[in-house]
Amino acid sequence: MPLVGTPVPRLEAPDKVTGAACYVDDFALPGMIYGVTVRSPGPRGRIRRIRLGDGIPWEEITVVTARDIPGDNVVALINDDQPCLAAEVYNHAEEAVVLLAHRDRALLERARRQVHLDVEPLPPVLTIDDALAAREVIWGTDNIIKSYLVEQGDVEAALREADLVVQGEYETGAQEHLYIEPNGMVAVATPEDGVTVWGSLQCPYYVQKALMRLFRLPPERTRVVQLETGGGFGGKEDYPSMIAAHAALLSWKAGGVPVKIVYDRTEDMLATTKRHPSRTRHRTGLRRDGTLVALDIDFVIDGGAYSTLSQVVLSRGTIHAAGPYRCDNVRIRGRAVATNTPPRGAFRGFGAPQSLFALERHLDVVARAAGLPPEELRRRNFIRRGERLAVGQQVRDGVDLPALLERALQVSGWTERKNRFRQENQRGTIRRGLGLSCFLHGTGFTGSGESHLASTVALEGTAEGRVRVLTSSTEIGQGTNTIFSQIAADALGVGGEIIEVPRPDTAAVPDSGPTVASRTCTIVGKLIETAALSLRQQLLEEGLLPLPYTTGDFQAACAAYVRQRGALRATARYQPPPGIHWDEVRFRGDAYGAYSWAVYVAQVRVDLCTYQAQVEEFWTVQEVGRVVNPTLAAGQIEGGVAQAIGWALYEHVAWQEGRMANCRMTDYIIPTTMDIPPIHVWFEEAPYPYGAFGAKGLGELPMDGPAPAILNAIHDALGVSICRVPATPEVIYDALSREEALV
Repeated sequence: MPLVGTPVPRLEAPDKVTGAACYVDDFALPGMIYGVTVRSPGPRGRIRRIRLGDGIPWEEITVVTARDIPGDNVVALINDDQPCLAAEVYNHAEEAVVLLAHRDRALLERARRQVHLDVEPLPPVLTIDDALAAREVIWGTDNIIKSYLVEQGDVEAALREADLVVQGEYETGAQEHLYIEPNGMVAVATPEDGVTVWGSLQCPYYVQKALMRLFRLPPERTRVVQLETGGGFGGKEDYPSMIAAHAALLSWKAGGVPVKIVYDRTEDMLATTKRHPSRTRHRTGLRRDGTLVALDIDFVIDGGAYSTLSQVVLSRGTIHAAGPYRCDNVRIRGRAVATNTPPRGAFRGFGAPQSLFALERHLDVVARAAGLPPEELRRRNFIRRGERLAVGQQVRDGVDLPALLERALQVSGWTERKNRFRQENQRGTIRRGLGLSCFLHGTGFTGSGESHLASTVALEGTAEGRVRVLTSSTEIGQGTNTIFSQIAADALGVGGEIIEVPRPDTAAVPDSGPTVASRTCTIVGKLIETAALSLRQQLLEEGLLPLPYTTGDFQAACAAYVRQRGALRATARYQPPPGIHWDEVRFRGDAYGAYSWAVYVAQVRVDLCTYQAQVEEFWTVQEVGRVVNPTLAAGQIEGGVAQAIGWALYEHVAWQEGRMANCRMTDYIIPTTMDIPPIHVWFEEAPYPYGAFGAKGLGELPMDGPAPAILNAIHDALGVSICRVPATPEVIYDALSREEALV
């Protein structure tokens, strides 16, 4: 029976539920010592002197500063602007300056408190407005890390001729990843043997690239091994390069002694990346019948002190800013600015949740101004197959957005509930409302990104008659290993019990690209399917595999091939789908091979005594190509919606002089099981021919749509437009107070 399309149990589940899974804090090497980090005291300053205090046996402690780095003091990624250790200046609070290591953790903590940094504070840039004003320049010549411009038609002329023009400004806050397991790494490093690190991470080859630059070592002497990883959501995409570098530097200076660094929750929240805060301004022109004639969008994200992945996040957000709608005249200006706050990084959806929040919140405002129901405004402007998105990409997907919308309205009981709430909201202190959002998310890297990666996978047949799937894609809780085994088994025509998916290790697996951007199943999975078909063909051509064959026949053929001819191996390298072209200079063309599409509906309850909003029920309808594992896919949707509910209503990052002030789970509030409503999940399938068995991207999608649907529902309940998230009780109270003041 085929495995693709069935709810195969997760392969790693038994080890996780029995405690056999080995996370970084479980991992130990003989003679291992522990490392800690001494961090900068404020948002920006000059380091004058590092003093080691009295009462500490410093001769027993390994101390590392920027002077001890054997290669380039940089965390290699895109722009290579972030130092591994601050040397002369620091540009954000909690920036790493000094590293310490010792076997006695209690002594190590005392020593950390006795490292004194004599600094000269410098004026910080702490907000988007400050960065754009450029009174203090902290990055480049104008604080602009990256900018993009999307243009088609004549926006100004269309706005002048429009029957109605609606303006709005929308803000989104930072968000903490709050993965279950904090960042951690173990390293062994010597000039003679090179560097090996083990840890919690998403992208082994990213870490390898950073270590090679830092230590000036070739790839064969720089090894990265993923351990069991307790969640990532993008927070373990680029930051593991930093903590791996710190552990390796300590081991290097300590003469090759293994060093472990594991952050506690507070340090992880203080020092690591967050979702980019954003501000988006919209000017929208339309005809009397609701047809969109102009979209003018200014999209700005706060990148923090260093660029890290900001240009990637900005690119995604800019491309998605016009949503799944047709409009002949579009201008989208996207900018990422630098501030003296900890660098932002990748986070589920990376840019699309910010720009789509603004668009979908704004369209409800536009609908009210036009005298149309919000669903009708969207229905009249949906993009259809053969039409072109804002970046000029022709939609080739077999998506039917009106049908997705009708399904969402039907399963949520939209009309009946709307009418009922309208009556119920006339009395008492509880107000209920419904809101929706319609959106899309591109699969894989943007533009030519996948071609530049040139990802490779390999499949090996063993002498025992098993098949090993070799990729650098990581299992971080989303079910990678399970879906890979399903894809390989079905492509080979065998049972899943003979498929093995080894742990990623740069010494043993090819570079199949990072585990990001909803590319794992679609892109890497397709390469696995291709390699599996190639391996099967080798056995057929050698006459070792009969037709038809059983799993046992296949195992016997593998064993015979290895015994008679040696290694049985098949590889596949990424090739772009035909007809795909992206112009990076003009920022136009085919941004993605395919998109996933969705319509979400939220039911919200607002208590006028406490001003607390709560999501009572949630409906999701999405088209994501072929669903490889229905249970895992539904779990991805449910988890993404839960995470987005937190971003929309609860997760307020409080900044104090560029430092996260609420860096504990006692005061950084996330939704618990009591706050998560029933989440109803429906899939529509329009298979994508260049994805594994027709699959398209899934993991990012559910982060994009909930926040605007929830805020639209609050608007429906209260009649007051709130244009920022999180919509905490304070935000709701302020909005109602302003509305009352205007009456």
